[in-house]
Amino acid sequence: MIIRPTTLADLRAVMSIYQYAREFMQRNGNPNQWINGYPQEELIRSEITQGHSFVCIDQVGDVVATFCLLRGDDPTYAYIEQGAWLNSEPYATIHRLASNGTSKGVTDRIVAWCASICPNLRADTHSDNLIMQKLLERNGFERCGVIYVSNGTPRVAFQRCATR
Repeated sequence: MIIRPTTLADLRAVMSIYQYAREFMQRNGNPNQWINGYPQEELIRSEITQGHSFVCIDQVGDVVATFCLLRGDDPTYAYIEQGAWLNSEPYATIHRLASNGTSKGVTDRIVAWCASICPNLRADTHSDNLIMQKLLERNGFERCGVIYVSNGTPRVAFQRCATR
């Protein structure tokens, strides 16, 4: 599997992956995380042009997963309750990780790739997204507390450190 920056030519495949992920979450007990068409195409276009969006390409050249990697402080992580971050070192945040369900081990590969760029990683997910919580924990993330995203809704916050 190859991970590379997303291009605008990938946009249709990426939006299809997000549609699949929304439907998957609905079917698997997480009906409230990505609602009203989130993430919208305008957001993904912006992330592509800013260099934050990445895709995973399988052995036949198909886009099978996508995610956002933001380096530096994430404003929604400035306040955490019911816990604390593992450290205050510089970090990168994984957002909007989704796959089309055709390849196994995608999250493992994404986390390893992200850790090679920045060993101190953070992520968050909806409390109903038990599948993502388990994937994060399996990949060395520790539950740290609760943060609030820009629309004011809570998310379970995770961090993975190279030093722990």
